[in-house]
Amino acid sequence: MGVNIAKVDVTEEPGLSGRFIITALPTIYHCKDGVFRRYQGARTKDDFLSFVDEKKWQDIEPVSSWFGPSSFLMNTMSALFKLSMFIRHCHNYITEQIGIPVWGSYAIFALATLFSGLVLGLILVFIADCVFPSRRFAPPGHYQKKQALEQARLIKRLEDEQEADGEEEDEDECEEERGREVWRKNHHGGHQEVEDWEGQSQEDLLPRRERLEAEEESSHEALRRRMPAAQEEDT
Repeated sequence: MGVNIAKVDVTEEPGLSGRFIITALPTIYHCKDGVFRRYQGARTKDDFLSFVDEKKWQDIEPVSSWFGPSSFLMNTMSALFKLSMFIRHCHNYITEQIGIPVWGSYAIFALATLFSGLVLGLILVFIADCVFPSRRFAPPGHYQKKQALEQARLIKRLEDEQEADGEEEDEDECEEERGREVWRKNHHGGHQEVEDWEGQSQEDLLPRRERLEAEEESSHEALRRRMPAAQEEDT
């Protein structure tokens, strides 16, 4: 059928175990033209033959590019699995071949971890010094230019704040002027009302009730005067 079949022992090849994320045994993959598909069917000979001969593998969704065996993520997983297997071999060699107790092996690995952390820290500090050089290694005039730029920004900010304060003072003066104008208008209006009140007659100053009573009395008096005239006309 022109099909190649391979079998891998993941205990001897931890890199492939991490690259394919093997969680169950056996795990079967179909590979064609660099595309991987995980087989989930029955494990009989006839099912395998029909899977290849009838091209049933086309109905299976391939592994995504993120989790493909050749992706960067799976390469990293493979390296981690290889490192774990290397550490296990070192532990077995230290405890079985050299005869160091288990706690001594753990102490050695702890010291190695601390040392590797220090080395990585020094490397990071070296990279940081290269990218952001300190004052000693900076080119001449670098910090002077930086200070000049900071001073210019500070002066600009102070000028903006002064302009904003000046605008606020102008607005306050305008509001005070408006208040004074309103006060003048109200003051002159009050004087005018007093003058109008002084120019009114005594009748206008009477209370409303008394004025109404006077009007009623005058109307009754007029009716009394008209009554005799009307009787004379009737006769």
